[in-house]
Amino acid sequence: MKSKRFKNLLKLEKDITSKSIKELLPNIKKNCTTKFDESIDLSLQINNKQKKGEVNIRTVVNMPAGTGKKIKVAVLCDDSKKAAAEKAGADLVGADDLIEKIKAGELNFEKLICTPKMMISLSKLGKILGPKGLMPNPKLGTVTENIEEAVKNAKAGQVEVKNDKDGNIGISLGKKSFTDDKILTNFNAIIETLEKEKGNNSFKGEMIKSIYLTSTMGISYKLKLDKHF
Repeated sequence: MKSKRFKNLLKLEKDITSKSIKELLPNIKKNCTTKFDESIDLSLQINNKQKKGEVNIRTVVNMPAGTGKKIKVAVLCDDSKKAAAEKAGADLVGADDLIEKIKAGELNFEKLICTPKMMISLSKLGKILGPKGLMPNPKLGTVTENIEEAVKNAKAGQVEVKNDKDGNIGISLGKKSFTDDKILTNFNAIIETLEKEKGNNSFKGEMIKSIYLTSTMGISYKLKLDKHF
């Protein structure tokens, strides 16, 4: 059931048309009428059903303006890299002791980074970490010898871009409190990442079928891209 607040928003924006993100941001922010700092979210659908099989995107993007969220990062490494991990800002650092905590179900972190050596021990915990999207992956930069850089990227606002089986991707551009310039900078970083993925995956035709912009509790607007890809 739609709330009275949401119904009023629909009345105000009954003639919603496809516009550029610059044109839509003032409306999106105006509709953030709740008491908390709502997220500005992007929802898009890619044309992942290709003749040569299904294409799945899974990569990361460094958000230049951050995400407005504090990410709790855990690092699995040996003693020689613990100091570097802590210096970079890791919230949890450990080796076998951290593995035992994970086995016990203590998953009080949002991102897990580990060295290649420790990945051997961690591979046994796939059934615990996999369903929660916490299993480190070399392609995503979370299995690496450069622990310090990985932690800094995670803390600065590096996010994963991944589509589901229907080709849908959801990603936050930041918060209502962000300036328009910050949101646009993050948006452009995502679009650039998707352009690279199109080239890497040899998409036939247009890659993006539809794209929408909304806030956490607001109306969804169809977004018009400056160029098609």
